Amino acid sequence: MQPEIRPATVEDAEAGAWRHLLCWREAYADLVPADLLLERTSDIDRRTERWATRLGAGDTRWIALNPDPAALSQDRVVGFVGTGPGRDEDGPVAFELEAIYTRQAYWKTGLGGRLFDVAVGKQPAFLWVFEGNERALRFYRRNGFEPDGVRKHDPYFDLWEIRLLRR
Repeated sequence: MQPEIRPATVEDAEAGAWRHLLCWREAYADLVPADLLLERTSDIDRRTERWATRLGAGDTRWIALNPDPAALSQDRVVGFVGTGPGRDEDGPVAFELEAIYTRQAYWKTGLGGRLFDVAVGKQPAFLWVFEGNERALRFYRRNGFEPDGVRKHDPYFDLWEIRLLRR
């Protein structure tokens, strides 16, 4: 059975926050030192508040629900995608893919592609991705994104990011 994809609501904030933190742990395990990664992914209350605030303000988030109806809160959401108006002052297009993650158990199942299609489709967009995140870079290249030559430092994880663009 495949995960159902639907728009997130404020009631999904805690489950979405768990997904966000747990996906970071899985996706960045080879990029971020273990102690820093654990520190940055341990504050569920702060992340839940952030999700609730953003969803309450009308931010767009789509979630993929665990097909097991008995899943606990931290396992209820198995993936998510967030989009919105570009946040960069020099944004190359008006639409930004802010985040897309699935749990490691769902990598290479097509769920990331389904989330992408629902939230982004074929429209022009840009995004930021950590240098060295080869799995993510392959996904974005398959979806028509290429580096546009802009990079910046992410102080939260102490990594460099590159901006990718699809016109």
